[in-house]
Amino acid sequence: MLFNQRVVALVPMKAHSERVPNKNIRPFAGKPLFHHIVETLDQVRAIDEIIIDTDSEVIAAQAREQSGKVRIIDRPEGLRGDFVSMNAIIAHDIEQVPSDLYLQTHSTNPLLTEMTITKALEAFIHDGGHDSLFTVTPYQSRFYFPDGRAVNHDPKELIRTQDLTPLYEENSCLYLFTAKSFEAAGNRRIGLNPMMFEIQRVEAIDIDDEFTFTLAEVLARYHSERVQFFSPHLENR
Repeated sequence: MLFNQRVVALVPMKAHSERVPNKNIRPFAGKPLFHHIVETLDQVRAIDEIIIDTDSEVIAAQAREQSGKVRIIDRPEGLRGDFVSMNAIIAHDIEQVPSDLYLQTHSTNPLLTEMTITKALEAFIHDGGHDSLFTVTPYQSRFYFPDGRAVNHDPKELIRTQDLTPLYEENSCLYLFTAKSFEAAGNRRIGLNPMMFEIQRVEAIDIDDEFTFTLAEVLARYHSERVQFFSPHLENR
């Protein structure tokens, strides 16, 4: 236990995947995809327990062998399927495993690093002014609404993109919250007063289809076989 708080990581993993068949157990850079995030979380000293909520016997068996921190929660029938809210799954897991602080991530974020997770924990705990944290990716590009209206710029003034006010994408890589903030926000992992934590675009890649699976794997192999190219994290604005 670091920071005088018990930290539990929640990593939901279902067996079925619609757009990328067998995504979680599919080979990725030399090992099943989900192994990457479990290994990363195992390296984070502040994490006391890794909770894997799953309906897959294969994932459960392999995850137990990966780390002594892993604890398996067998997903109930009522929470199985492609259209179940992630917040409902989180609510179920919180009921099963009490903790001071919850960290939620996904197996589909294999490029997320131990350093970034640690930095996010440190920033949130030392700040003390927010009830939750979620990671974002900043974009400084010219965006438009579907009707052609400009979102974040004036088309009459063609200023440099690097001078535009950035927009932030919730990248679904990492969330920090407490049981209290989750409940107060109506069973949502992003609380009523959240902190945004920026991370590099390459590290924030989320595997959602065949293209992002291939892209993430190419980057992962480059990272492991050539040079380490990840920057720790972007400073919060």
